[in-house]
Amino acid sequence: MDALAGLLDGPRARGAFLLRMVMEPPWSVRIEDRAPLCLMSVTRGEAWILPPDGAEPVHMRPGDVAVVRGPAPYTVADRQGTVAQARIGPDGVCTTLHGEPLAESMRLGVRTWGNAADGAATVLVGTYLLDGEISRRLLDALPPVLALPSDARSSPLLALLDAEISQDEPAQNVVLDRLLDLLLIAVLRAWFARPDAEAPAWYRAMGDPVVGKALRLLQNSPARPWTVASLAADTGVSRAGLARRFTELVGEPPMAYLTGWRLALAADLLRETDATVEAVARQVGYGGTFAFSAAFKRVRSLSPQEYRRGRPTR
Repeated sequence: MDALAGLLDGPRARGAFLLRMVMEPPWSVRIEDRAPLCLMSVTRGEAWILPPDGAEPVHMRPGDVAVVRGPAPYTVADRQGTVAQARIGPDGVCTTLHGEPLAESMRLGVRTWGNAADGAATVLVGTYLLDGEISRRLLDALPPVLALPSDARSSPLLALLDAEISQDEPAQNVVLDRLLDLLLIAVLRAWFARPDAEAPAWYRAMGDPVVGKALRLLQNSPARPWTVASLAADTGVSRAGLARRFTELVGEPPMAYLTGWRLALAADLLRETDATVEAVARQVGYGGTFAFSAAFKRVRSLSPQEYRRGRPTR
């Protein structure tokens, strides 16, 4: 499995929140749904994404696609400076900033919402509502807002999602979930291919003949009882040479990277499968539950059982 395939083998929308937003200026919507990931695209007019913490605003034009990583709140508006008139809370519940419901008064049809049926701006929104739907490994590799201009992609999936989002056919939610997954994968694949992509250090290191091989060995066989010496032997270099080059390119030593990789895989398995904690521990390279639970709690401040029970419900 190549590095990108390993990252993108994660999106699994299950009843995702999909919406066509149609707005006439001035408009501004505050997003506080705490969702792990949202994909949006302007199909008409323009919009601004205003991230938290003073990050650079993103200006979107027709055909542009943005991926916003949660759970921090952000704002989508017609321009910078427009005061927010609506708030989207958890599970897509829409209210005024004072809490009055807006879902019915702004409903414009099937999965269509806004302040004017013929508004100047149209934005497609697809939101993954649950943490387990998006691999933590993928979320950690993404910037807070990823913007892909229209000329950087060639996939027809956006037009297909636009055509399907307001349909009300049998199993339509399943169709939309799969389209959202495919569109997200297509967008991320195009973004990671760009020379200016802010890919994580380990992803960039995949191109190195020595460190790239070491990373693939660790990623493909996390359960092996790896040591720096055994990893160096399999990559054909000295132990010291591998440790130095790996740390230089990846930003952490080989065994520290392996621990993070094992625990990220374990988190996905706990959320996505019914395997016992002991089975998960052995699958990712731990000999028993005690060492695995201690390492997991040290990193995530929750035991494996608490992490699994913490999976939110709709």
